[in-house]
Amino acid sequence: MPAGAELAGGVRDTLLRMRGVWHDRVEIFDLAGAPLAQDEQSATPGAAPFDNLVYVDFDGLRYRQTNVTFRGRPLHFRSFGGELRGGVLVFDALGPGAPEHIGVSGGPGVLIFGPRRVNPGWSRYYEPDWVRLTGPGQRIRTTLLYRGGVALRALSAEGQRICPCAAQRLAWDPRGAEGPVHEARSEAHVWK
Repeated sequence: MPAGAELAGGVRDTLLRMRGVWHDRVEIFDLAGAPLAQDEQSATPGAAPFDNLVYVDFDGLRYRQTNVTFRGRPLHFRSFGGELRGGVLVFDALGPGAPEHIGVSGGPGVLIFGPRRVNPGWSRYYEPDWVRLTGPGQRIRTTLLYRGGVALRALSAEGQRICPCAAQRLAWDPRGAEGPVHEARSEAHVWK
């Protein structure tokens, strides 16, 4: 494909459609589908269900995301980013010992976040994400958490876009309305 060519339904196209601020309602389930009230094995453990503000910025090349918990758990925020390379989103290092994490297209409106290569780091912690745009301003994110190479639980987040632009914090952001949208890049320590 020529440099700069657009691929309808590709990673770039889907990321452009995901820009803005989302309200995600997050629920956790055991492998049989029973709701869980606690999620102690994830990179951000705590009670479930809970709610996040999700700020998504993408300028066609650089991607930034900040998740801010605002209900169901104490205030917590996490920021990360990446860059589009050869049509694939390549995440900045997620933490010490973290293997390369990428975002690929699963077809129009679908992104899959996971490893480029499975290696020993992923046997300690592995949580691929599937994000599907389900309608105008609607999305579903699903993950399956592995620890020690064993599947432990699933996560499902139903999201509604509440603002088309993530240039500033929402007035009711629990961090306060003033300040940068994105915090310093967060580091996870689950791969050590």
